[in-house]
Amino acid sequence: MTVNAMSVKEVTKKIVNKDELFILDVRNEDDFKDWKIEGENFEHFNIPYFELLDGVEGIMDEIPANKELLVVCAKEGSSVMVAEMLSEEGLTASYLPGGMKAWSEHLEPVKVGNVNDGGEIYQFVRIGKGCLSYMVVSNGEAALIDATRMTDIYLEFAESIGAKITHVFDTHLHADHISGGRKIVEETNATYWLPPKDATEVTFDYAPLEGGNVVTIGNTAIDIHALYSPGHTIGSTSFVVDGQFLLSGDILFIDSIGRPDLAGMAEDWVGDLRESLYSRYRELSEELVVLPAHFMIIDELNDDGSVSEKLGTLFAKNHGLTIEDENEFRKLVTENLPPQPNAYQEIRETNMGKVNPEEEKQREMEIGPNRCAVR
Repeated sequence: MTVNAMSVKEVTKKIVNKDELFILDVRNEDDFKDWKIEGENFEHFNIPYFELLDGVEGIMDEIPANKELLVVCAKEGSSVMVAEMLSEEGLTASYLPGGMKAWSEHLEPVKVGNVNDGGEIYQFVRIGKGCLSYMVVSNGEAALIDATRMTDIYLEFAESIGAKITHVFDTHLHADHISGGRKIVEETNATYWLPPKDATEVTFDYAPLEGGNVVTIGNTAIDIHALYSPGHTIGSTSFVVDGQFLLSGDILFIDSIGRPDLAGMAEDWVGDLRESLYSRYRELSEELVVLPAHFMIIDELNDDGSVSEKLGTLFAKNHGLTIEDENEFRKLVTENLPPQPNAYQEIRETNMGKVNPEEEKQREMEIGPNRCAVR
């Protein structure tokens, strides 16, 4: 019996459109609790696949007859079998091709604005993991910021709009996902920029990204001003693009702020984090549109599926920016932090070039939600 496939792109569209969807997740309970597909109008029911080997009759009462039904598992196979069982019981069920692995890797490009003289800026939303990367385009040249390891998507997108990637940036040494920076540089001969204070142990060549750097894309002078803003890491660097957009890396999110503990340096870096957010950022225009490197919850998505907000609005509404007492701030960012990202130390070493895991191993290292924020 054939069942429907519902692609990750279709599920993403349902999230953006706030459509209803009932998800039967047949992974183990611990995996489900750690990380699932979230949408404002999504409902979930979790039961491990092995409990359904004798049939699905026992769960029919849990599944609404009037909602679209998607079966999800880790890789795909189990969800196809369960969807087939449900179809035999008279339900219309779809499965997610590639399972949660595919969900983790999907990137959705969204245009977030225009820059000088016909240039554009695009946000690539990694909907299943909360990572956000960016492409600034002008006169046939492109700069890529905080690229994921799914490099083909950026290369194909740049080609589709007639642009060549000439500069690649990482705002900091990432600990929750593997950077695609080096791979893209190998294929494009672009310049790879890294904050030198985060690059003391890297094993490859890079251009030092420091406060005061101005990098021009195309011949229309889109200036990317690097703003040294330590706290999440000691080298964390923000960018002001074209005087309009603040790419805040993992320092500032829409609903939270960056955690300083992923290199084991929370107590040492909390002062840097406060200075970056409460002094350096306060000197910037409140009209700047903040474009962070992550989002935490689906509620942070705008109506078009992008993630952004004016800096002035965040100064007023983001709890992490409104704590006047320094000791209270210190407690917020050093105590009661969420678990650290899966395999974060191994991911850091991969991004330094010290280890080079096989692709399947890289997938496993990244599985799970992002945990870069103070909650």
